[in-house]
Amino acid sequence: MTRYVMVADINRCVGCQTCTAACKHTNATAPGVQWRKVLDFEVGTYPDVRRAFIPVGCNHCLDAPCADVCPTKATYKRPDGIVSIDYDLCIGCAYCIQACPYQARDRVDIPNKAYGKQFGQMKHEQKVPHTERRAVAQKCTFCVDRIDYGTANGLTPGIDPDATPACANSCIANALTFGDIDDPESNVSKLLRTHEHFQMHAELETGSGFYYLWERK
Repeated sequence: MTRYVMVADINRCVGCQTCTAACKHTNATAPGVQWRKVLDFEVGTYPDVRRAFIPVGCNHCLDAPCADVCPTKATYKRPDGIVSIDYDLCIGCAYCIQACPYQARDRVDIPNKAYGKQFGQMKHEQKVPHTERRAVAQKCTFCVDRIDYGTANGLTPGIDPDATPACANSCIANALTFGDIDDPESNVSKLLRTHEHFQMHAELETGSGFYYLWERK
């Protein structure tokens, strides 16, 4: 079997937001919508205080709460573990947005513009309007089009850039790693074996597909 997951090394992440920009550029999300975010925290006690950065987004859960509440089954889990949305089936009820414990979903009804009504749409907004995403749920897809292209052409997601999500490709600190956790010799499996790690909201038992490394074993 194959299950794709994302691994983030929080000791490597420098909070540059390059992954956020790369995701937005690749997926042409609407103004105000970010499928990949980086949270910025201050941790520690004065005078030993430092900043910590946590990349977040859809966790592509094994037991996805968003899929459980979807009345039309528009949200579904692919055999490779990626949680996807069929925009043709989605009725925009937003149940999934409320159910997601990671606040990873959005809904955009009007094709809003980066600079408001006064200046009209920018050229890139005109080229990629993504009308199929209007009035429906949307979220990170792990750049599934790149993965499907890669696997169809003999490439390895997480290793070959053309088959890897844009956020992992762009990370200047190599803090994001994508791969197949069901392969014991994959890049992500090796990282999880050699590092202490956690999953966000593990107590909810969603089977999150987003792991955070914090120190070597």
